[in-house]
Amino acid sequence: MAAPNSIFTTAPSRNLAPISLHQSLSSPLSLRITKSNSVAFRPKPRSSSLVFCSTDESKISAEKEIPIELRYEAYPTVMDINQIREILPHRFPFLLVDRVIEYTAGESAVAIKNVTINDNFFPGHFPERPIMPGVLMVEAMAQVGGIVMLNPEVGGSKSNFFFAGVDKVRFRKPVIAGDTLVMRMTLVKLQKRFGIAKMEGKAYVGNTLVCEGEFLMAMGKEEE
Repeated sequence: MAAPNSIFTTAPSRNLAPISLHQSLSSPLSLRITKSNSVAFRPKPRSSSLVFCSTDESKISAEKEIPIELRYEAYPTVMDINQIREILPHRFPFLLVDRVIEYTAGESAVAIKNVTINDNFFPGHFPERPIMPGVLMVEAMAQVGGIVMLNPEVGGSKSNFFFAGVDKVRFRKPVIAGDTLVMRMTLVKLQKRFGIAKMEGKAYVGNTLVCEGEFLMAMGKEEE
């Protein structure tokens, strides 16, 4: 119950002393404030996310951004077209390897074929939708295999090689004008006595596999 002459109309909190009416009029107001477990002031937590309103930083980052024509490095050159011509017997319009970008003598090679609308097979395959023929992708991969086998470091730059067979060939995606065909050929088995090489080949556009298969190639005799 409220105390007589008290300004409280309900029971006072245990943390506050009642103030009489006479005390409030005759003496300065004095309150005894103690720590309360029932009443707490909890400020609203600040958001952890930061919002930048200034446009200065965006301008700086835009100025530092590298132009797209300078953003990507070109493929390295391990063998250029002139070195390739010294190894392979193929010539225009059937030389389908433009550059070797990785080479391990007698083991593997990675090369590229720049597919352009000026390639002589596009007018007929197809006029309205230029797609590189699958058989030419296989031929290009076989030529990369020939670089592995006919390189002077392996022995046989004056030799020819021929298809002995292809197996498990799959075409995963069309290759069109403007693509860069990246081909990897790896020697799996070599029978020198019979001049037969078994190779595994995969071709990519970007990081997408477009063609794969197994190749058997026969080594020809040296030209006299």
